[in-house]
Amino acid sequence: MKELSDNACNCIDTIDSRNKSKSEFTKEVHKCIDDQAGAYQLGSQLMNINLSDNKESSKKDTINITINTNKNSSDYLTYYNKIESFLMENCEALKKKLGSNDIENPNSVSDNPKSIKEYSKGLKYFKKENYKTALKYFEKAVKIDSVFTFAWDNIGLCQRRLENFDAAITAYKKSIELDPLGIMPLQNIAIAYEYKKEYNNAIDAYNTLSQLDSFNPEVFYGLGRIQAFDLFEYEKGLDNICKAYNLYLKQKSPYKTDAIKLINMIYPEMKKLDKVDRFKEILKENDINANFE
Repeated sequence: MKELSDNACNCIDTIDSRNKSKSEFTKEVHKCIDDQAGAYQLGSQLMNINLSDNKESSKKDTINITINTNKNSSDYLTYYNKIESFLMENCEALKKKLGSNDIENPNSVSDNPKSIKEYSKGLKYFKKENYKTALKYFEKAVKIDSVFTFAWDNIGLCQRRLENFDAAITAYKKSIELDPLGIMPLQNIAIAYEYKKEYNNAIDAYNTLSQLDSFNPEVFYGLGRIQAFDLFEYEKGLDNICKAYNLYLKQKSPYKTDAIKLINMIYPEMKKLDKVDRFKEILKENDINANFE
């Protein structure tokens, strides 16, 4: 599985995510995984074959292998989901590209070559996770061109990674001021507020994001996470995370594995409150079939 997952990760690393929506990008990720899932399914079948140990037999063993090629079958999805889960844990290219937003709006990219040069230097250090150095270059970029929103977005990301949450929020606010339609800063300012335990501000940011993109699963995932694990409103949280899961599933997004993890974490909490029946009802209301006992 690791070899095939590495192949899928290398494939994902070659995807040009610039000016692609999340749904367009995840379709390409899906193809990278899909190309390896069939090989994994076949390889696993071959490894499970028990050849005859009868050394006296002069006849050759006949091997029958049945592969379910239906990509909606539980058999095929088992192999697909194993690779996808492995990638979510181990593929840095997937993590970084899922967390980025390269959809260009009018102020997204500077037309000043000097500003672009500093920004490009910052990206190199950002990819190496050297956020302090990357931050310096992104700040140089906005000093040259103060309306360069991608640079402001990356200042926010660096500050957040450095746990300077107030500075991150300031950068995201600047980006939103320059481009009110920017999806990435709205999504990330909500996370920064969440780190600061300013849950109402985080919820407001997600609600604003919902007005721009009502089918964005990150809205439901973020709201559900806050409701369930910060505000302990398990029923509301579970319902939103279920909605996020269904949207991830529809988009073939690897993030559906994260939604499943949260659903699994909510179950024992609702069980303690003697609300197992309500837990199952919420899953049923969202057309999710799962066995929890």
